[in-house]
Amino acid sequence: MSSLPHGVAGVHALPSDHHDGPWDAVIVDPRVKERLLATAVLVLRHGRRLAGSAVAPHGLIVLAGPPGTGKTTLAQGLAQAAARALAPHGATTLVEVDPHAFPSELLGESQRAVSRLFREDLPELAARRPHTVVLVDEVEALAVRRQSASFDTNPVDVHRATDAVLSGLDALRAQRPGTLLVVTTNFADAVDEAFLSRADLVIRTELPSAEVTPLIVADSLRELAAQWSELTPLAENVAVHEKVGRLLDGVDGRRIRKTVHGALALRLATAADPALLTAEDLVEAAEETAAEAVRRA
Repeated sequence: MSSLPHGVAGVHALPSDHHDGPWDAVIVDPRVKERLLATAVLVLRHGRRLAGSAVAPHGLIVLAGPPGTGKTTLAQGLAQAAARALAPHGATTLVEVDPHAFPSELLGESQRAVSRLFREDLPELAARRPHTVVLVDEVEALAVRRQSASFDTNPVDVHRATDAVLSGLDALRAQRPGTLLVVTTNFADAVDEAFLSRADLVIRTELPSAEVTPLIVADSLRELAAQWSELTPLAENVAVHEKVGRLLDGVDGRRIRKTVHGALALRLATAADPALLTAEDLVEAAEETAAEAVRRA
């Protein structure tokens, strides 16, 4: 697509092989993934039939939690997983929205732009395929909690923009029932209560538990072993995963993966040939990450 509507960062057709990966990359309780996928399939497949009923879904899923806990990856993976589940019934459009494209110092401009997105642009994009998933990262930039709107900005415009999101979400639900909006936020307290109240499902993502951290280490090593088969023994060494995991206890999932990959750059030899990565390299990298986490605390 040569030109995208204002605020739309990307439009993709799903399912697509190059969108595989994110769903499996986030290691969470399988029941959480099942609930997410079930909610998505219900909205996308039956939202139109449920429209107008007392139990009609709003078509909104909120993923809330600290940075690095896999919210965006989980949202992207959900779109692909749902598209694969619904493939026999038609393709899915994934629309990525950049909420930071909307705030404006011009009175009322944010409101008009947000209203146009929900009432015109998204319904038009949703008409292209049987199913549509809209992904909005950091939704707190768009649906600002009106009770605590900062007076450093234009509070009237903030209120109007949030009002436009709420009325736009209702309008999208009416025009294109079955469209699913998946949003993430690092700061749920900064998101307007009326927006959160419309959510069909709110999932709180947390820092990895002591049991999950070694699994993320192992998964990251398996990714490396897929490129350098010499690392397969390391990827299968549970004792190493647990030792590194203990050092990284309390670290977010993104940082855990970056620590494993960062171990490749501790020595010039492993940077030149990652197949030379050792358990000692992993431990050293984990110790550095742990020390940095203590300094930040």
